[in-house]
Amino acid sequence: MHYEKQYLTLSNGVRIPIIGLGTWLMPNKDAPEIIKNAIEIGYIHIDTAQAYENEKGVGLGIKMSNIDRKDIFIQTKVKAEIKNYDEAVKSIEQSLIDLGVDYIDLMIIHCPQPWDLYGSGYRYEKENLQVWKALCEYYNKGKIKSIGVSNFSIHDLKNIMDNSSIKPMVNQIEVHIGETNLDLINFCKENGIVVEAYSPIAHGRLLSNKTIIDMANKYHVSVPQLCIKYTLQLGLVSLPKASSVPHLKDNIDLDFSITEEDMNILKQM
Repeated sequence: MHYEKQYLTLSNGVRIPIIGLGTWLMPNKDAPEIIKNAIEIGYIHIDTAQAYENEKGVGLGIKMSNIDRKDIFIQTKVKAEIKNYDEAVKSIEQSLIDLGVDYIDLMIIHCPQPWDLYGSGYRYEKENLQVWKALCEYYNKGKIKSIGVSNFSIHDLKNIMDNSSIKPMVNQIEVHIGETNLDLINFCKENGIVVEAYSPIAHGRLLSNKTIIDMANKYHVSVPQLCIKYTLQLGLVSLPKASSVPHLKDNIDLDFSITEEDMNILKQM
């Protein structure tokens, strides 16, 4: 069963494939070949960002694959450090150029705060509304098909929802075994916001966890397969990262189910 060909539906009716390829730390020079391979294996959802500095490579890889533009879901992110309307507009235009596309399927604000201030007290409420205004304009023009946010707390989400006629369609957050913010996930679900899980394998930290290894062995799957499946069974979009062909294949070979009992064990880790 090809899980990358299954979808969730965003609040505006756009369908999003439930597995996307994460490209954080993927060098721009390596991206074309990796993206081309991934698409040939079956990935139809690619996640990048201005901050990753690989949009050009990602766009080239998509072109090299000869896949029809309408059959690939491309998402990117406005840099966390951009917190005003004019800079946001320039960055959106640059992403369209660098990706080499006429439209972007999903574009999100990378973080409610600049990264060096992430988790600090100042929430950049007015500034995020400026960036959101730019995203809304490009959404209304059809240059971006859906818009959302990343790393936003309930407070940050409410700021957008209370001050815009268009609410975020997606919140991309870190979710993996041992890091499952059910309060935030449930808030998003209750408000029609699809949650995307980045780092579902916890940057590789879960690969040596004995409890997870034992459970993966029980299902005759790899630890990454168990971790990705966990996020999918939470009802999320999963964004695993891989570069080698074997790992790319392994990450979408998910024709098994985790029992409710085991899901509860993993949720509480």
